[in-house]
Amino acid sequence: MLDWSLALARSCDAQHKVVIWGAHGPEVKARAESAGALTALQDPPMGTGHAVLCGQDALAGFDGDVAVLFADTPLIRTQTLESVFAALEAGANIAVLGFEPENPTGYGRLIENSSGALTAIVEEKDASAEQKAVRLCNSGVLAAPAPLLFELLSKVTNDNANGEYYLTDIIALGVAAGHSARAVRADADEVMGVNSRHNLAQAEAAFQARARAAAMEAGVTLVAPETVFFSHDTQIANDVIIEPNVVFGPGVIIGTGAAIHAFSHLEGAVIGENTSVGPYARLRPGAVLETGAKIGNFVEVKNARLHAGAKANHLSYIGDADIGAKANIGAGTITCNYDGYFKHRTIVGDGAFIGSNTSLVAPVTIGHGAFTGSGSVITSDVPDDTLALSRARQENKTGWAARFRQTMQARKDKTKTK
Repeated sequence: MLDWSLALARSCDAQHKVVIWGAHGPEVKARAESAGALTALQDPPMGTGHAVLCGQDALAGFDGDVAVLFADTPLIRTQTLESVFAALEAGANIAVLGFEPENPTGYGRLIENSSGALTAIVEEKDASAEQKAVRLCNSGVLAAPAPLLFELLSKVTNDNANGEYYLTDIIALGVAAGHSARAVRADADEVMGVNSRHNLAQAEAAFQARARAAAMEAGVTLVAPETVFFSHDTQIANDVIIEPNVVFGPGVIIGTGAAIHAFSHLEGAVIGENTSVGPYARLRPGAVLETGAKIGNFVEVKNARLHAGAKANHLSYIGDADIGAKANIGAGTITCNYDGYFKHRTIVGDGAFIGSNTSLVAPVTIGHGAFTGSGSVITSDVPDDTLALSRARQENKTGWAARFRQTMQARKDKTKTK
């Protein structure tokens, strides 16, 4: 989920990204640094205000606006965070992101005066009956100019039941010092917190609903939207048809006019225009289908390119391969790409015809326009326009089947008499 917060910061062109991590989570530090973020240790953890204050040194000399995000709220949209910054540009000294849940019980309330200015954030346990009736709640996300933010944080005390330094205290401190604060509204789904497996499932459902709606608004046809699952980075052009029960892993790009048929799984694949995938197809990382290519039922493609018009309609494995334009891969074909130690590549030329149940033992090249006979095991290169056969010659033994049945039946009858 940290990646989502970092992606949100990047989408708003954040000049600096500082991730606060705890001593119990070195993986967080490593992940943040691998993503190009600065890091600051909070040890021991003494509240949200203290956490932000721990990042002060990392932002030394920076006098721009700072937004405080939380890694357990991954669904905030770019435009929502931009609206928080817009409130600062409009004159507020501090902007807080709020929301109105169906049930506000348990949330801190954002208290506004008659002119709409934010005057305080009141935790529910400290709220009066009148304040509890307020539906506008605190998401935790706020923004302020760096100098003001750290000045106010330096004045926050831990004089509370938990002995912690609360980020929310800067609102009352800022208002008392004459600074203005404003609340910005967000949808409740955007600021959903993820603190359990149950919450994670709820957030996933919210993201999928958002992604499905966005896809259909962009001109993608989803036959049964509730059965299609997108990744955070799925890119689909208009006029694409996606049938039921399709799952997209990370890194999928689909061109206009493509059809993704039912029960297919795609990950790390680039699908060209007017292509067809599935049903029951699996495209793994490195799969590239050029314009008009076709992958049919029970076909798996990994680290392979099918050039324009190439097709593999049934029951095949194509791995570490380059399939030429308008080549035909017959049912049951496999590229034998792994020798137990290394992967090897198979090249099939333009217009080649690979017969059913062919094993292509890599490294091997099938020339342009070449044919392989059904059931062949191809271990050597095949020149252009050549027919390659690699199987025993058929021999018909007249009367053998009748004699076999007679012999076996007699043997079976003899066994029964014992």
